[in-house]
Amino acid sequence: MAQHSPAKCFLEFFAGIGLVHEALKSSGWECVYANDIDPKKEAMYKGQFGESPYFHLEDVWQTDRIISEISGEPFLATASFPCTDLSLAGHWQGFEGSQSSTYFGFIKALQALGRRRPKLVMLENVPGFLTSKGGADFAAAVTTLAAEGYWLDCVVVDAKWFVPQSRPRVFVIGVHETVDSGRVIRQGSGVRGLDDPWRAAIEVGGALRPPVLRRLMERTELATGWATLGPRAPKQAKYSLSAVIDTDSDQEWWDETATAKHYGMLSDLHRREVEHRRTAGGLHVGTVYRRCRNDVMRAEVRFDNLAGCLRTPRGGSARQIVMVIHEGEVRFRWMSPREYARLQGAPRFKLAPNTVQSLFGFGDGVCVPVIRWLDQNILTPVFDECVRSGSTARSTGRTKKISA
Repeated sequence: MAQHSPAKCFLEFFAGIGLVHEALKSSGWECVYANDIDPKKEAMYKGQFGESPYFHLEDVWQTDRIISEISGEPFLATASFPCTDLSLAGHWQGFEGSQSSTYFGFIKALQALGRRRPKLVMLENVPGFLTSKGGADFAAAVTTLAAEGYWLDCVVVDAKWFVPQSRPRVFVIGVHETVDSGRVIRQGSGVRGLDDPWRAAIEVGGALRPPVLRRLMERTELATGWATLGPRAPKQAKYSLSAVIDTDSDQEWWDETATAKHYGMLSDLHRREVEHRRTAGGLHVGTVYRRCRNDVMRAEVRFDNLAGCLRTPRGGSARQIVMVIHEGEVRFRWMSPREYARLQGAPRFKLAPNTVQSLFGFGDGVCVPVIRWLDQNILTPVFDECVRSGSTARSTGRTKKISA
């Protein structure tokens, strides 16, 4: 029987403003379904990609409604499920919280797709995903996905390898058991008494899997198992934070009162760093976050050529501040939406008319070059091999139902 080539199509769950889409379109992926519950993010998504009739504004728990919007057999599903409950912002509730637990709404959608479920799945979340509930939430997430027939890999990729932003993120990649690929190195695939190819490939990954992740993978048993394509950590890109931040006089720099207030919020250590650069002369660009330390609000500045991790602007302290020292003069202002876009690797992405709306969209999103790296090293290679081979393995039909 002749085999038809799969279409390079994907589903984008928890789509936000579409930064996954922005990354994947460059290698030919076509988004055939995008889901989110936030109408403001939908507006930014459509502002960038056009009318997008495939965008479905819907609660991910509404399984029947979601499945009715998905046609064909998409090859990939991505899910950047909410991180709030996996961090301090959500008081570390983990999957007991109402937001991060929507991950299981995504799992229900996969189950409902049945034989049409994607061959590849990519999850994304914050580093707190690995430590939430002592690793129990991570174990629950990966064992549930594996029970749907996916062999899994997990890596931590930091945006700082590509752009001047410190933003480590956890990615779980699932390759369905029906994918017959010689590139996928499965756990336990070695001959007894000889080197384990999977373990050797994991070692090659180096910084992609920090010790906390390695320990979790070692102690978490999956219905399928762990697998990898053996990617090496990305090479460090060369960049300059000053090329991303606008330093000209046309920016909305704060007045003397606000500048003096925030200069006064610097600790002695940070003030010495600033004074050293004032004395040295020239141009120095740093970024600032306001943090509460011992019940005192502090302005903490960094001059290491990196911006802090972008966040959504929940309260003034969550929005990043730009500090520029030019020939001894110190200036402060809020970081702009366009600078947020640049730091997410999407410098020409269309902004929302409202500043806060744009900041929320980018602060909640993924770094575009990171997704492109994952695509180039994992997603597209698996797809291309499936196209070349034109064959798949027989499914075991292994599933595990998730209750609502």
